[in-house]
Amino acid sequence: MKRAYIAFGANLSNPRETLMQAITALGEAGIMIDGVSNLWRSPAWPPGSGAPDYRNAVMAVRTDDDPTALIDLLLTIETTMGRVRTARNAPRPIDLDLIDYDGLVSHDPHCTLPHPRMAERAFVLKPMAEIAEPGWRHPVSGQTIAALIAGLP
Repeated sequence: MKRAYIAFGANLSNPRETLMQAITALGEAGIMIDGVSNLWRSPAWPPGSGAPDYRNAVMAVRTDDDPTALIDLLLTIETTMGRVRTARNAPRPIDLDLIDYDGLVSHDPHCTLPHPRMAERAFVLKPMAEIAEPGWRHPVSGQTIAALIAGLP
């Protein structure tokens, strides 16, 4: 089984309940959940948009699915849970992003790994720091989570 990290975000409805529903859906699909961070609060983007704040978390999982199949599963769960893709950064009931898949580096447009903006996002790095395996390093930069967090603006 491969280790992966999935970022969760939501700013509509009840994010805590939505996270639990996503965990249940992943489990029903055969994904093993090894850990879930606390929910973190982050402001909606862009600033001043008037959208509700997000709640974010990161899940550590194990799977036999390849990364493309895992991304497809995440997109299916989002759709099933009411996500409709409209404008970029629009409020959403759920967002599931594959952040890291066993250290794989991929430039496939459907499956870019690690997530290209993870190192810029406190709302990914701080929750991930709670549950990442000791010694985890960014697959491209080689930096630890602590170093990535220290480098945030």
